[in-house]
Amino acid sequence: MLRIMGETLNGKIVEDVPLESVHGDGFKWCWADFSQPEEKDGDLLQHVFGFHPLAVEDCFHLLQRPKLDHYEDSHFFVLHGMDPATREVREIDMFLAGHVMVTVHLEPSQEVEDAWRKLVSMRKVPHAGHIYAAYLLMDKMVDRYFPGVEDMEDQVLAAEDTIGMKRSVDKTMDEIFEIRSELLKLRRTVTPMRDLLYRILNTEKIEGLKQHHAYFSDIHDHLLKLTEMIDSLREMTADLRDSYTAFTSNRMNTIMKTLTVITTIFMPLTFIAGIYGMNFAHMPELGWKWGYYTVLGGMFLIGAAMYLWFKRKGWFD
Repeated sequence: MLRIMGETLNGKIVEDVPLESVHGDGFKWCWADFSQPEEKDGDLLQHVFGFHPLAVEDCFHLLQRPKLDHYEDSHFFVLHGMDPATREVREIDMFLAGHVMVTVHLEPSQEVEDAWRKLVSMRKVPHAGHIYAAYLLMDKMVDRYFPGVEDMEDQVLAAEDTIGMKRSVDKTMDEIFEIRSELLKLRRTVTPMRDLLYRILNTEKIEGLKQHHAYFSDIHDHLLKLTEMIDSLREMTADLRDSYTAFTSNRMNTIMKTLTVITTIFMPLTFIAGIYGMNFAHMPELGWKWGYYTVLGGMFLIGAAMYLWFKRKGWFD
């Protein structure tokens, strides 16, 4: 589906601009949006708008790395958006040529819709409106990164609170590694977009961009903040992993120490029980009247003495 908006010479934003009017003199700038394009739309991009065949071909190949390609009379951008709920990456391709901006996306895009509505509601669009429209679209895309990153931050904090709780070690470690995997996916999306914005800020090939330099610089700052948040969260998950491993090891050492103490106490008692459990006919102690109680009392005293000695040594601390 193709829809076109434009700004008339008297500064009015008009929707439903005819395709044949895009390259005319009746508009200061135009934005053509191809949503869920078909094969015939590829022909329009190449033959009507005059975009390079390689760039048009890239529009129909999903999830390329964010990039900026300069052609003789146009500039081609690959942008990555994100669904805040699922954190799935969605590609939006954009062309800037003359006073025209063209966007192509194979799925419905909330970012495009938000930027479109924003422009329609504006009373006055800054000079070089197609550049401002490009900024507005990128800004909406980057804004939708934040909920996903903040959700991951909540998950990390929740995982941190579980340290010391009686939970399955495997379950907790699986959660931590899953969070790290999601953070890596976020970083693979945010970092290339940050690099793309840096390249946009430093290019001199896009006419009219300098007038909107502050706008694009603001997006770059947001992406820097997002990158720092993701890196910080990855460091926190690494610390959580190490802390939980250390906590588990310490708990295991405590258990082993307790079992060792119990085993050590019972060693002499087992030795005594083993001796008097032998079925020899001539064992003098077996004929004693108080032999049974004497042995039990001796075993109790030995166990108590060893327990007090170990406690004094600090083995139960």
